[in-house]
Amino acid sequence: MRSYGDASRKFSCAIQTLSAEAVKALFVTHSFPRFEGDPAGSFILSLAEGLSHQGVEVRVLAPGAPNVSAAATINGIPVRRFRYAPRSYETLAYRGTMAEDVSRSITGKFVLASFIVAETVALRSETATWKPDVLHAHWWFPNGLAAACVSRLSGVPLVTTSHGTDLRLLKANAAARPLARYVFRRSARVTCVSQWLAQQASEFSRSAPIVAPMPVATSQFAPSDDRDDNRIVFIGRLSAQKGIEAAIRAVARMRRSVVLDVIGDGPDRAAAAELANQLGISERVLWLGHVPHTSVPALLARASALVAPFTEEGLGLVAVEAQLCETPPVAFRSGGLTDIVDDEVTGLLVSPGDIDALAAGLERIVSNPALRARLGRAGRAAALARFTPQAVAEQYSHVYQEAINDRTDSRAS
Repeated sequence: MRSYGDASRKFSCAIQTLSAEAVKALFVTHSFPRFEGDPAGSFILSLAEGLSHQGVEVRVLAPGAPNVSAAATINGIPVRRFRYAPRSYETLAYRGTMAEDVSRSITGKFVLASFIVAETVALRSETATWKPDVLHAHWWFPNGLAAACVSRLSGVPLVTTSHGTDLRLLKANAAARPLARYVFRRSARVTCVSQWLAQQASEFSRSAPIVAPMPVATSQFAPSDDRDDNRIVFIGRLSAQKGIEAAIRAVARMRRSVVLDVIGDGPDRAAAAELANQLGISERVLWLGHVPHTSVPALLARASALVAPFTEEGLGLVAVEAQLCETPPVAFRSGGLTDIVDDEVTGLLVSPGDIDALAAGLERIVSNPALRARLGRAGRAAALARFTPQAVAEQYSHVYQEAINDRTDSRAS
């Protein structure tokens, strides 16, 4: 596996020698499960659960949504939902379409402004009432912006984590860069879920961001004896960034006739279905849409390979989930996927946009059970070593302690 840089190596060594003191961490996020089994922000829930086993008390502040209660406890983690608009307009969160919803209408922009104000007020109130030791903002925008303001007013140290979509925003919108710089420099620690993201965020941060991924609920994913040699799976939003059309074209170019399970939905659904029809493989593409997160492990475990033609993906935890099922990923060498897939060791990487290479990689795995088994075993071992809730929680509990110590040292001086 590749190196993550000197800062991250020192960070990992320090984890082994420092034990975290019990702290209270308040998460602020626009994506968190609305109910048990909801896939939205499930990795943040896994982190919260892992931290609770490390002795860190976690509460979550998240936006409201239709048919979702204002307060609940999910898997032992208390969550409070704040209102930010009339109920029919509370649609910015949880669907992964916030940027598109805001950009396409004036109403969306007003709702976003209301979201940030309401989030700041709710976070200020929760901070004053519960008195957390650290604020943890997931995504610098919009949550980090609200948290930076509250951190400045309250003196509670802020940890900001970039997951990818927030940094992509900076490429499309130069006006957002001063805001990002303010949030990152206001943060006691900045973490990024991949080395690729850390390199981008370093432009805006005072010090080198820490590479610390999100966890996977590893206990839910396991290999199966019921594997279909002629089945490939794609999981993700059906969009250009996730590469659904590249997956369709690769399957069409394979010599072997395989079935492609497509899990997810999105704006490119109709175009991708039409492409499959034009290429003569529509009967071999199964459009499963959104499925409960509890159903994903079985779908991954029965496939021979995961096709992941994502570009500039922040991390790509679906590849980790596939590895846990000993289902090798075949992915573009892009973004955070290079942190997960070690080419020819835990999966296969090909050049972004190279459909022939993508098809050839899939062909190799489905046609060679020995190769698939070797990659699968190595992938599962690597995933268990790095992406368990316990392993990731140890990293973040250490980050929290450093942020708290910095504040204490600053006050003492």
